[in-house]
Amino acid sequence: MENIENIKAAGLKLTPQRIAVYKSMMKLRHAKLETIVEDLKHEHDSLTLSTVYRVLNSFCASGLLSMVCHPDTGDCYYDINVKDHHHLFSGSSIIDYNDEELTAMVREYIQEKRPDINDIEKIQVQITIK
Repeated sequence: MENIENIKAAGLKLTPQRIAVYKSMMKLRHAKLETIVEDLKHEHDSLTLSTVYRVLNSFCASGLLSMVCHPDTGDCYYDINVKDHHHLFSGSSIIDYNDEELTAMVREYIQEKRPDINDIEKIQVQITIK
């Protein structure tokens, strides 16, 4: 489970801004920048859009967050779950889908079809539900 100690474990200093943004992401799970800023307004009205953006990008660079883009809308969301997992898109909602067997199948398939690719970092399958 995610907790604010992950910030330090990623080599980042525990600042009030980083703690606030990470707590917001622990609650929201998947969120656009605007949604995160709106969530933070209630308790941290001094946090600016640019500060939140910089914190989020530092989290992505350090592996605390990742980005996922909605295949229908093109909207990009910050995702707090950085472990191998997949996404189900249903309307505007994004649902984490954990399936180790699917991940292993995709990894094996890619390795069979493309033996020149031997260092797959992460596999994420996106499934759109109509």
